[in-house]
Amino acid sequence: MRLPTVTVLSARDVTKVYGDAHVLRDVDFDVAAGRVTALFGENGAGKSTLMRILSGIEHPTAGHVELDGEPVRFVSPRDAADRGVAIVHQGLSLCPNLSIQDNLFLAREIRGGPWVIDRSSQRATTAAILHSLEEYLDPDLLVCDLTPGEQQIVEIARALLQEARVLIMDEPTSALTAPEVEVLFRVLKELASNGVAIVYVSSHLEEALEIADDVVVLRDGRLVATADADNVGVRWVVERMTDRDQGDRFPRRAAVAGEELLTLRDLVVADPANPGRLAVDGLSLTVGEGEIVGIYGLTGSGRTELLEALAGLIPSQSGRVLLSGTPLESLGIRDRVGLGMVLVPGNRQRDGIVQTMSVGENLSLAGLGAFVRRLFVCRDRERDAVRRMIDDITVGTDGAGGAGGAEASAASLSGGDQQKVVIGRALLAAPRVLLLDEPSRGVDVGARTDIFTLIAAQAERGLAVLFTTSDAEEALRVPDRLLVLARGVLVGEFRRGTTTREELLKVSNGGTSTDTDIDRDTDQDTGTSTDRGGAG
Repeated sequence: MRLPTVTVLSARDVTKVYGDAHVLRDVDFDVAAGRVTALFGENGAGKSTLMRILSGIEHPTAGHVELDGEPVRFVSPRDAADRGVAIVHQGLSLCPNLSIQDNLFLAREIRGGPWVIDRSSQRATTAAILHSLEEYLDPDLLVCDLTPGEQQIVEIARALLQEARVLIMDEPTSALTAPEVEVLFRVLKELASNGVAIVYVSSHLEEALEIADDVVVLRDGRLVATADADNVGVRWVVERMTDRDQGDRFPRRAAVAGEELLTLRDLVVADPANPGRLAVDGLSLTVGEGEIVGIYGLTGSGRTELLEALAGLIPSQSGRVLLSGTPLESLGIRDRVGLGMVLVPGNRQRDGIVQTMSVGENLSLAGLGAFVRRLFVCRDRERDAVRRMIDDITVGTDGAGGAGGAEASAASLSGGDQQKVVIGRALLAAPRVLLLDEPSRGVDVGARTDIFTLIAAQAERGLAVLFTTSDAEEALRVPDRLLVLARGVLVGEFRRGTTTREELLKVSNGGTSTDTDIDRDTDQDTGTSTDRGGAG
């Protein structure tokens, strides 16, 4: 029997307007003590704006927020936190030049006296909360030296440290692996059992439904559906998010690999954060013209370091990297881009989008040299190329599809559209091999479909694609071939439709793969498979 719920935090008739754009329209939203409320919506639906209003970062144009049934106006995020409302941001808000413990205790230091900070107590508390998340990091490590997944854990730890009554989590698992997600879910369930109200915003639908008690869906700034999580599934959520049947979320294509473009032979790459450890250990692989190859692995598998080494961001210790037979080991980033090796980085906020530039300026940045004639940039050629790319990548801007769209601020775009711009910029550099590190991280189901449809279309035109993912569904459904890394070593290789989620997770945790070419039927909706014959 379900116990009566006690509403802790509410939005009442909340509307938010930026210029002529209505981001939220008359939204009523309740968060109950001891329950996890999953908030779904496509990029641009207004999810993050609503969360910023609830946590005091922004104020509504109309309507108000209630805490314990009483109207309240948070003057700042600190004010909201002091009243028990904490938020874990989608775009990390950490100070990269400070240590983990300094980030956790920023503006709320433990005092050992009027002018003294008790750093030993802060260090012990930091270590304890990280251990509760099963992350054993040195509290004195600088945040800039952490991986994106580790930074996400620190962001979560900072929110947990505040002992909030309401915990808002905006895409908290976007940089986490499956084992890290399991740990986080255990912590959230314990918090909920102790009466904490949790708002969980995620583009990973199956994952969010696993943890949720209540489901709320936003579409075009309006609240369009609510339900008990036990009574709905992914299809129900997608249909209400998009106002259409979910259909295929990943493009179907026949895998046809042409001429070998990218060749790796016994590549060895040291871990930049720990030079005594190998991030990539003797890896050999090939990617052909028109082929999409996926790299799946847990944190520490070396997948990101592999792409960074291929792009020239970090050095390789030994081995060969060949692009159509041309060795790249001695070449820098610029020369590799010139030959057609282009990387879309995993952290679009830090390494991808330039927030102060327009959409058009972001798009043309990497390929600007192609528009230079006699030391001057040919603006007409640049505008034409940018306009075509905006159409290709389906970016929603204030004046999308023309010069007005190109002039829109990159900072005004949703996370999914920003990611499309970063990918579009790479494509305007005319790559032959496109490297993508977690291309769908932190984007909703609609934008994810758009991104992989775009990638598939580029492969059809002959582009070789190598991308990393920590999402098992993507790993099973998108690449023509999937390579699995564990501690820098290739431990499995599968063609699409020849493995299951369970086998994938087993192999990525250090198990060994079975025959990668077992003839299996694959359920294209669930990713499960059934052997027709042979050993499983």
